[in-house]
Amino acid sequence: MSDTLMISVSGVRGLVGTDLTPEVVARWAAAFGTWARDGKGEGRRGKGKTARIVLGRDARTSGSMFADAATAGLMSVGCDIIDVGLVPTPTVQLAVEHHRAAGGIILTASHNPIEWNALKFVGSDGIFLDGVAGTRVRELAAGDSLPRANYNAIGGVEADSDAISRHLAAVLALRGIDVRAIRKRRFRVALDTVRGAGGAVMPELLERLGCRVTAINLETDGLFPRPPEPVPENLKALSALVRRTKADVGIAVDPDVDRLAIVDERGQTIGEDYTLAFAVRAVRPSSRQTVVCNLSTSLVVEDAARDFGARVVRAPVGEAHVARKIIALKAVIGGEGNGGVMYPALHVGRDAPVAGALLLGLLARERATVSELVGRAPRYTIVKAKAPRGARLEQVYAGLRKRFGDATVDTQDGLRLAWPGRWLHVRPSGTEPIIRLIAEAPTSADAQRLIEEGRQSCAAS
Repeated sequence: MSDTLMISVSGVRGLVGTDLTPEVVARWAAAFGTWARDGKGEGRRGKGKTARIVLGRDARTSGSMFADAATAGLMSVGCDIIDVGLVPTPTVQLAVEHHRAAGGIILTASHNPIEWNALKFVGSDGIFLDGVAGTRVRELAAGDSLPRANYNAIGGVEADSDAISRHLAAVLALRGIDVRAIRKRRFRVALDTVRGAGGAVMPELLERLGCRVTAINLETDGLFPRPPEPVPENLKALSALVRRTKADVGIAVDPDVDRLAIVDERGQTIGEDYTLAFAVRAVRPSSRQTVVCNLSTSLVVEDAARDFGARVVRAPVGEAHVARKIIALKAVIGGEGNGGVMYPALHVGRDAPVAGALLLGLLARERATVSELVGRAPRYTIVKAKAPRGARLEQVYAGLRKRFGDATVDTQDGLRLAWPGRWLHVRPSGTEPIIRLIAEAPTSADAQRLIEEGRQSCAAS
């Protein structure tokens, strides 16, 4: 086992060929299969003692190799595999629920660069594993031995080629999406799927919604032509495409299609936080309903919920944390400020196809441009930075709390200090060996000042 793998609650990621090898993937898959086979996946199992596991991957060049390794690992502990192939992450989550499987493994490093890959573990409820389950899988992977199946108990493999079509049908059937109104508008959409799994789903979704689509990077070969995270600095080609084609909106997704970013009709990127804010406005939560977002999500989401009288509750960063808070509070919608929308009317997982459909539904209902929708609410600036993990975090937090005694404090995930109209969040990254600093304020200068306070505290600890 490599000492430099990034291990989180819901999975493990690393550099292909360095930290992450077929041997490592097979062992982690076997560990997850053992956990699922022993009935720790809420009891959704196949007949007898055989657990069925859904296996899917994104378009990364290492994906096929690691799918073979994961298949071998799962079969070796007696699990049956339902192989959905190259699909979006939310498609795998939905397939776990559809098949009543004991769990799922998704081979994807999400927005990480091309040299990375990962295993993400999904429980029988279609949600990424929580801390208890994730810890148990980690213990099994690190143990001296795993209970391997003998010659007559090895698992089998079956293919499921309908997972994407079921996903699309479910999105189009949602009561919260007015498909007829969207089709009437005949939106011009510019699309960038960064040569990831989005090419297998987003064009068809948009066309079925009556959109006229012009796209770049639709190939599903994993040869990312740019840094794959859909943040503004990486969307210049999409912005140019919007201007050239006079599109109504530009849409970008990340390689595993659980995040969506928006470019307005002028070719301006508007920031990933608006994806969730627009989704909230599309759903129109009532004063009796709750919206859940993570601690690093923009205030534009709070503003959107407040316009409808809805309550906002924040959860630690990470899809599993937000998902479980949504379930606990029976929230109508939730998500993260990275473009990840979670609409429990379909499933409690980040889903870019759902986010795209809700966005187009909002544009159709409001009969407004993206820039007009942005201009109707207060604007903020988010500044993000990184610091070396060497700093002692408890000392960092103590220093900041002493410095900002007037702030509202949240310690669910690192330290979040908040004031009216601005906040600072300092936390250890779950995917990189760094400390993340995120600040938001009405102006870039105000946000940058908060970041510098955080940097100074890290440097002094």
